[in-house]
Amino acid sequence: MKQIIALGGGGFSEEPENPLLDEYILHQAQKEKPKICYVPTANGDSDICISWFYDFFKKQNCEPSHLSLFKPPTRDLEGYVLEKDIIYVGGGNTKNLLVLWKEWGLDSILKKAWEQGVILAGISAGSICWFEDAITDSYGDQLEPIRCLGMISGSNCPHYDEEEKRRPAYHKFMAEGKVKPGIAADDGVGLHYMDQHLHRIVSSRPEAGAYHVSYEGQKVKEVPLETDYLE
Repeated sequence: MKQIIALGGGGFSEEPENPLLDEYILHQAQKEKPKICYVPTANGDSDICISWFYDFFKKQNCEPSHLSLFKPPTRDLEGYVLEKDIIYVGGGNTKNLLVLWKEWGLDSILKKAWEQGVILAGISAGSICWFEDAITDSYGDQLEPIRCLGMISGSNCPHYDEEEKRRPAYHKFMAEGKVKPGIAADDGVGLHYMDQHLHRIVSSRPEAGAYHVSYEGQKVKEVPLETDYLE
């Protein structure tokens, strides 16, 4: 089964005192001690983000590791990735993430891992990278459309409730036909896809939600989706 868990925000890097989303991700591996690997490409291998990852996951029943493209752990990146149960991609600059992954062949390796049952998860840049397209602040202050890996059809917009520019920009570019219809997620929301279909939406915050956003009849249509609060 191919699985992707795309987080609109939250997790260990944004709400370290609230483990609900990260516990959910670990549970999906259905292993007593899953191997989870953090990929911090988008944040330039930020030492603080890597530290936050280990601070949280070393306290869980799992085997944490991280994959740096600036200081690779091995020449055999494919072998390193394929032995993991979960790949967890951090947030940051989506454009740089995509460029570096392509240069190193990591985009193809991650697709192979996904097809072989390795769970792909991530937050923000680590969420939108799996979709066909999205909007990003990778180029500077202004949000712009970006083409992504296309493992999941349609578009994705994270931080829907927390960053005031996200929602109007997503609507604008959708109305202009620059991004496809898709799913927007508030911070604290996880979109769980199984075999490219949206299986479940979960949340670490009672009020957070997700929305199907499309452009119909010369206007943007936003439909709230059922979201399960992880108590």
